[in-house]
Amino acid sequence: MAWFDRRRGTAAVVGEASAEPATAVVTDSAAALPQDWITGNGPAVGVTIVPMPVIIGGRHYGEGADNLLEPLSVALVEGSEVRTSRPSPGQFQNVYRRLEREGAQEIVSIHLSGKLSGTVEAARWAARTVSVPVHVVDSGTVGMAQGCAVAAVALALRDGATASEAALRAAAYCAGTRIFFYVPSLEQLRRGGRIGAAAGFFGTLLAVKPLLTVRDGAIEPLEKVRSAARARQRLEELVRDDLRQRAAGSIAAFHYFGNRAEAEAAASRVPAGAEALLTRMPAVLAAHTGLGVLAVALSDPLSPDHG
Repeated sequence: MAWFDRRRGTAAVVGEASAEPATAVVTDSAAALPQDWITGNGPAVGVTIVPMPVIIGGRHYGEGADNLLEPLSVALVEGSEVRTSRPSPGQFQNVYRRLEREGAQEIVSIHLSGKLSGTVEAARWAARTVSVPVHVVDSGTVGMAQGCAVAAVALALRDGATASEAALRAAAYCAGTRIFFYVPSLEQLRRGGRIGAAAGFFGTLLAVKPLLTVRDGAIEPLEKVRSAARARQRLEELVRDDLRQRAAGSIAAFHYFGNRAEAEAAASRVPAGAEALLTRMPAVLAAHTGLGVLAVALSDPLSPDHG
């Protein structure tokens, strides 16, 4: 996916390729990094992405390693069992050791919220077993709120930041992100035990179309809306209000699953001065949100001097 700069109407590339830094960056597939961000001159080029497992009908898939789109879509339509898991500590250990062999002197490892997954704990366990220093960061968020932090760290390292400085940059950047999302139904979130307080908030009001957010690392209720059309409209209002308080060049990343046209339409209405991009909801998240999800991750510019 291109990172679209709506002010100029062209795809904008952030950062330039440079010598590989001595500090490696690791994340997980919940970061939802677009392909063109991790290749070529993309802002997150060189980042190692650990795949999150998705289990469909008892079969294990690895995001990025297997084609998950069709089997996951079919399973969600049919109401089949879909589960997710964390990567194993051994997977992280193997990744860290490989990066060390390739010359990494330190590693910054940034992962989805510890309140949503045990991934960060698996990374911390593995970090204690390798000889290079590994700075494990709990992003406290997910999706491109996490992904933009990963890219911001990669750029900071290219600009000469130390690993410790980069880890602090990741935590500070994540703290400034917001996520708003709409799901047509709470059923998948309920099945996966991911809605917590939202379950009581919405109760048995089956006609309610929920607007949710990620707050303090957990999925929390935001508003009750009575129709899908109004939910999407309110989501766009929240996005506009947030972006007006951010610097030019801030990012609105629209996640979707099975409803790209809807996401494209919403992205086209992002205020001038902001960067809008589309990226499909990662399978490990779509497994819990279901088809028709529309989520927006809002972040500051990747570099302090951007814009």
